[in-house]
Amino acid sequence: MKNWRLNILKIGYLVKHFVDYGIVPRWFYRLRRKSILCQDGEIMQHAIAQRVAYYNSIETPMPLCGGQRVDDFRFPFWKKKRFSTYFFDLYDVLKYFDKDKRFLYIFGDVTTVPPRPTFVKSRPIGGDNANAVLMKLNRFRHFTLIKNDKPFREKKDMLVGRTTWANSSVQRRLLYEKYGNHPLCDVGKTRRECEADLPYTIKPYLSRRRQLDYKFIASIEGNDVATNLKWIMSSNSVAVSPPLIFETWFMEGTLIPNYHYIEVKPDFSNLIEKLEYYIAHPEEAEAIIEHAHEYINQFTDWRIERAIQIGVADKYFKQTN
Repeated sequence: MKNWRLNILKIGYLVKHFVDYGIVPRWFYRLRRKSILCQDGEIMQHAIAQRVAYYNSIETPMPLCGGQRVDDFRFPFWKKKRFSTYFFDLYDVLKYFDKDKRFLYIFGDVTTVPPRPTFVKSRPIGGDNANAVLMKLNRFRHFTLIKNDKPFREKKDMLVGRTTWANSSVQRRLLYEKYGNHPLCDVGKTRRECEADLPYTIKPYLSRRRQLDYKFIASIEGNDVATNLKWIMSSNSVAVSPPLIFETWFMEGTLIPNYHYIEVKPDFSNLIEKLEYYIAHPEEAEAIIEHAHEYINQFTDWRIERAIQIGVADKYFKQTN
């Protein structure tokens, strides 16, 4: 997708949300909360409850001291770093709740578990991460999916990978330095960061559409999760990744290696072996693509997504307020 189109879509996103924020009174949404949470069907209710429990695993009351009132959650016009998409994504949920409810939140890439229950975009997988309550934040960037794509067997027998930088990710730098010259790999970053950068690790920019010409796409975590994992799994290419460390609303912690994506060792020592195997066994790669598409489907109904987000917040307020 070209940058100009992304910019137009983002402007549309912001205009829509500013209009909603400035015109529609919050009481209108509060009246609708219960009806949204009451989805039809026992199976649907069970599926929603499972995901709510995953995102918010606080099972015993944890009274929240301090925090911010819902009514005081206002767009930070005066701040230099406004986190606009984060704000509106969280506001889209909080507007359904009583103005005196209190909460904590952290915007940006979160890689540690907060000391108190807090709404976040990302958290470490596993361990005691209950205080990191996942919400669908910055969804404009993280939840853009591929709708039409060429068949797997018509693509290049190669791994592609591009980032604008790699210094914040040891694994990205390792991949580029180790396989930047390999005939099965077209991986690298699009700009030089320091004198230590090896020339062959700097590669021309490739749009998302051009990356989809390759059978395999590298998905390597950076500050937290790899942003491209979602759109790769919605395409007819296969994501290739070391073991996952962080998760978001996408529930990366529930993904199964070599079932939803191809997992390689952290040092990439078996990368070429894996690529050669799936090139020789395209039916197994296509099975991974099918499983990935099945996984993606659970995130595509905006009504269900809204109900789950409101359910996560509802549980948060019941356990902390």
